[in-house]
Amino acid sequence: MLKKLFLLFVLMVPMVVDAGPKKKKEEPVVHLTDEQIYEELKKLALVFEVARENFVEEADEKKMLEAAMQGMLGALDPHSSYLSADDFKEFNDKSHGQFGGLGIQITSDRGAVRVISPIDDTPAEKAGIKAGDYITHIDGEQVFDLTLNQAVKKMKGRPGTKVKLTVVSDDGEPKDMTLKRAIIKVQSVKYAEKVMADADPDDKDTPKIGYVRISDFGATTARDLNKALKDLEKKKVVGYVLDVRNNPGGYLTAAIDVSDAFLDSGEIVSTRGKEKTDIDRTYATEGDLINGKPIVVLINHGSASASEIVAGALQDNGRGLVMGSQSFGKGSVQQQKPLGDGTAIHITIARYYTPSGRSIQNEGITPDVEVLQSKIEVIEKKESMYSEASFKNSLKNEQAKKKDKDKSDDDDDDKELTDEEKDALDYQLQRAMDMVIAMSKMQTRQAEIETESKAEEEKSEEKK
Repeated sequence: MLKKLFLLFVLMVPMVVDAGPKKKKEEPVVHLTDEQIYEELKKLALVFEVARENFVEEADEKKMLEAAMQGMLGALDPHSSYLSADDFKEFNDKSHGQFGGLGIQITSDRGAVRVISPIDDTPAEKAGIKAGDYITHIDGEQVFDLTLNQAVKKMKGRPGTKVKLTVVSDDGEPKDMTLKRAIIKVQSVKYAEKVMADADPDDKDTPKIGYVRISDFGATTARDLNKALKDLEKKKVVGYVLDVRNNPGGYLTAAIDVSDAFLDSGEIVSTRGKEKTDIDRTYATEGDLINGKPIVVLINHGSASASEIVAGALQDNGRGLVMGSQSFGKGSVQQQKPLGDGTAIHITIARYYTPSGRSIQNEGITPDVEVLQSKIEVIEKKESMYSEASFKNSLKNEQAKKKDKDKSDDDDDDKELTDEEKDALDYQLQRAMDMVIAMSKMQTRQAEIETESKAEEEKSEEKK
């Protein structure tokens, strides 16, 4: 019985968080002998007994033990954790594409809750929460005393109810915002046929670009992507923008399948565990679903994990050009280990590496072309004060329609932006589409050169 108690208390190592801005110097790993471990376990058991018997209030043993297990795993890295029965159930509900809450992916950072990314079309995204923001208070309570799972639970609740968050962004100014909880339905893949903001969509010569947005990597992502690519290929698009900005990741298998959709051969990703020989490499299968058309992968600071695998695979294989800003840098593999009683351990078991052998961990993917999100400022007025119409006694245009300027301005203020107008304001997307068109023209010209060269060779052979 005592031995079982000691095995249980091995999970009572507390989590120590460095609250300072500088990175803590790594300490060498200390390995204990079996005898030393046994002595430490006896000490932990003694601590538990003394705390339970002497605490000023009635002690909650279950709460103490779960906190101990959470503390031990949390001391390893930000992504290892203990999942209680409720946590495990919620995790599986979320993995199947529908869950309640705010629609926000978070991690623990220096005792605070850091946003990895908001999920598309959710209360968090609509409220303006961005990747890299810190959440310091939930309903007025500091998060520094909470575990990550506890913080998640406090943000979840019955749909329609409200929760108040204090958010600190890059400018350092805390902002209070109240969000209304909702059922979060994750649509993993969205796609559309797009044209440049200044192009005429009705002109048959206007290049059409296939836009594919992947918001997370779930169980249906690969299937949904295949359908999207089939539909877009029928529309004769010249190339693709694969948008994984603010995509926090998901299933490794989904990331591999998405990469494979665009690759005809080559390594996709390798995972490497604790032992030097513990290396698992995954390779692409034959068949590029877009037949070699140019592709630009859009990433940003909120692109993490599976998103980085896809970007790294296409970049290292020379299949796609990566554009945007440096990605998040989560290059570790987690695995669930169910404990048999409805609870589980979520633990980091390996690191991800790109085909060229680059570790993603803490570095992320560096874009081939850095394009930081920017606001486009119009510096030319729609109508000039100086024109033919400004001259005294100038001839009137008998076909001109009378303009109601004030009404027009009011209408502009009230109307919601269309998808085309949103696209025009998305600077990174516009630059990515520019690049796809340029790459498509280069491909076309290269094909023409090869055809001309082949024709010349055939003529030369005929003369001989």
